[in-house]
Amino acid sequence: MDSTEDSRVVAAGQLRAFIERIERLEEEKTTISDDIKEIFAEAKGTGFDTKAMRKIIARRKLDAAERAEQDTILDLYEEALGMAAAD
Repeated sequence: MDSTEDSRVVAAGQLRAFIERIERLEEEKTTISDDIKEIFAEAKGTGFDTKAMRKIIARRKLDAAERAEQDTILDLYEEALGMAAAD
């Protein structure tokens, strides 16, 4: 076996390892996604609003400044459309 062929064998092995790692993670991701769906179904079954829960989860990922900015923009747009809450 010459060095070029050795390199190809090594590269093929590395590629296979990367692909297999990604495939395992994809399987785990599917399992986790299914678990999350089950939790939302359970929450919905006990009367929680899953849309609101999803919004809260998304907002918890933001820092306080980003949340405040989103709130300000939303308030501005609602006011422009006549949707602002009556004081």
